[in-house]
Amino acid sequence: YLTIAGIDLISNYLTGDINIVEEISVLQDKSNKLTKDIFSKLNDHQIVQLARHSLRPHSIDYIDKIFDDFEPLSGDRRYAKSQAIIAGIARLNGRSVMIIAQEKGRETEEKIARNFGMPKPECYRFAKRVMKLAEKFSLPLITMIDTAGAYPGIDAEKHNQSEAIAKNLFVMSQLKTPIISVVIGEGGSGGALAIGLADKTLMLEYSVFSVISPEGCASILWKNAGKAEESAKQMQLTSAKLKGLGLINRIISEPLGGAHRNIEIASQNIKEALMEELMPLLNKPDDILLEERNAKYRSIQTDL
Repeated sequence: YLTIAGIDLISNYLTGDINIVEEISVLQDKSNKLTKDIFSKLNDHQIVQLARHSLRPHSIDYIDKIFDDFEPLSGDRRYAKSQAIIAGIARLNGRSVMIIAQEKGRETEEKIARNFGMPKPECYRFAKRVMKLAEKFSLPLITMIDTAGAYPGIDAEKHNQSEAIAKNLFVMSQLKTPIISVVIGEGGSGGALAIGLADKTLMLEYSVFSVISPEGCASILWKNAGKAEESAKQMQLTSAKLKGLGLINRIISEPLGGAHRNIEIASQNIKEALMEELMPLLNKPDDILLEERNAKYRSIQTDL
């Protein structure tokens, strides 16, 4: 439906009283200023909602935009094919890298197949196999985190979900190759940590990283999921607050209004950040890399 201002604009254009290109430019500037003002005042819970935005780019979108020659791998060699985690070899600006990424899916059928991005034990065991391949062939490892958490179902528990996550943490703590993790949406609990123990942890501006969802936290503390806004505030799960606490290394800026407004800019920002963070890591001997990685996490435990 046309607004009064829109009708006036069209009317004036038809009568030749205004320059339509100039007027559109003025309106676009006003829209950008208003959007910038709104997004500068988002509270923590609103950022959580933005991180979950239905149009927000997924891992598979960024892989397509950032990397070349992506060759997917498959299977944990023990039980089943992973759907919630995709992985493979690709090139980043001409350099071979290994990618492990969580994928939620878009359409309903795909979301169900990918378990809404909540990995099961076989997903993490597949990721572990890919980690070891990265080490074997001296490929830097890049992980993309976007999950509400590891799948909490009975079948996942039967197949030892906690053991699969713990094994990944152990392997990543000793992996002799550079690791960079990027939180692109939700970074939920052990589901995120299982592919997130890294030399450098990056977050998109409007992503979140926490031990539990705000709704889950509110349900435990207040027995009321409706208090999610309050729990989000207390949890300090936004990129800005986590950077201030020293829990992440870098915030990657997003286009005005969020990554879903311009995936090209968002992808370019991620690519530039990856290149800048990766180059210094490549020049470090394995023993120094492991020493600094372990020191990073031990210092977090001590300081907090």
